[in-house]
Amino acid sequence: MACHGSIKTSPYELVYGHNAVLPWEVRTRSRRVTLQNDLSSEVSKHLMIDNLEDLSCLRLRAPESIKVDKLRVAKNYNKKVKFEQFSEGDLVWKVKLPIGSKDSEFGKWSPNWEGPYRIKRCVPGNAYILETLKGEEEFGRAINRKYLKKYYPSVWINT
Repeated sequence: MACHGSIKTSPYELVYGHNAVLPWEVRTRSRRVTLQNDLSSEVSKHLMIDNLEDLSCLRLRAPESIKVDKLRVAKNYNKKVKFEQFSEGDLVWKVKLPIGSKDSEFGKWSPNWEGPYRIKRCVPGNAYILETLKGEEEFGRAINRKYLKKYYPSVWINT
């Protein structure tokens, strides 16, 4: 049986306490089966007891190994994620919703973003209430962060 990557042992061994003996190993008299048949009953008994003691260590180590492996995977995944928060007063672009809608006048050259807007208030859940640059609240509800991007004006506007 194949070893599981995070626990460094096979799931079969964790459940049953020994490696699986496959039918082809018995038929072809593999080295493992031959050596096991040559052992006396007393030696075989002691080896099985030792194996059970090792099994308890494997079972205790398995959840810890899984936890460490999950942390490693999360660390590598989160390396690429950029956490950007906006604060009140920041200027942002808002994506034109629904996404993919085109203006018949411009066709495929229709702008995908509209704005700029100023962030009026931050709402829990990574959402924001927007207002126009004149101070009018543009939308009745909050806009999620994924639909906004930072606006860098070429001429600074007094905020």
